[in-house]
Amino acid sequence: MTMKHAYNSFSQWLRRQYGTRVQKISINYPFSCPNRDGTKSNIGCIYCNNSSFLPEYTLNNLSITQQLTEGIRYFSKKYPTQLYIAYFQNYTNTYAATDKLFEIYKEACSHEKVVGLAIATRPDCINENIINILAEINKTKKVFVEIGIESTFNETLKLINRCHTFEDVEHAVKLLKKYNLWITGHLIFGLPYENIDSVIIHAKKLSTLQLTCLKLHQLQILKDTLLHKYYISDAIKVTPLSVDEYIHWIITFLEHLSPDIYIERFTSESPKDQVIAPNWNQIKNYHIAEIIRKKMNELNTYQGKNFLKE
Repeated sequence: MTMKHAYNSFSQWLRRQYGTRVQKISINYPFSCPNRDGTKSNIGCIYCNNSSFLPEYTLNNLSITQQLTEGIRYFSKKYPTQLYIAYFQNYTNTYAATDKLFEIYKEACSHEKVVGLAIATRPDCINENIINILAEINKTKKVFVEIGIESTFNETLKLINRCHTFEDVEHAVKLLKKYNLWITGHLIFGLPYENIDSVIIHAKKLSTLQLTCLKLHQLQILKDTLLHKYYISDAIKVTPLSVDEYIHWIITFLEHLSPDIYIERFTSESPKDQVIAPNWNQIKNYHIAEIIRKKMNELNTYQGKNFLKE
């Protein structure tokens, strides 16, 4: 990044790459997860409620092609000329036989308005066979692999029942980089017993990994999760972040992060009726992004400001 923008924007990269606005469309496919099917655990991550990020058009047992068609019909009303990335988001989207994965991914990429494929997965569900499939698709449609990192501290990962380690993340990233694939990491701020000093350590560790991109969001306590039960009983100390606290954490994180890493988003937006805390009054990601840009400009700071000094 040569310009001193507040942060390195993924959406701007997409616009430069494709010459227009690009929208992700979530696809609901019945994948499972080793953290739910008993392979590693049968309870999942303590904060996880997959229904909190599934759009309505994914909930009607439609085929992949039908879901894409419905999603494009919905989004094209406002942006008729934009292009799309097919996004396998819920559960672990590399957790299946490789021949089945190839069939699923190819169907998603066959739509004429789909220019890329985004796949959310776990670091312990990536191997050479899967990467070979992704590398093949990447020759014609851009593949974005999104790895759930969540924290760089193994003690936190154990506490939230991720059932993987940060070393698993390092191994997965190394494999993906070998094939020159786009790597997006997913990180949660406000996990139990983590603080603003923790996010500085996160920034330094993730910069060393040389990820391509990051998705950040606040910890949300959702209904019908273990975290909800722990929050009520105080079995685990959880202190939801206010908007102002979160923005302060984000800016501090960005200052210590490599300026070469793109930022895709800053917040999670779950349905209001599922969110126990924090109550941010349904503030949208673009609102938070604008507040962050304005605040960083006021402070005369930018992504990588302290990273470049270290």
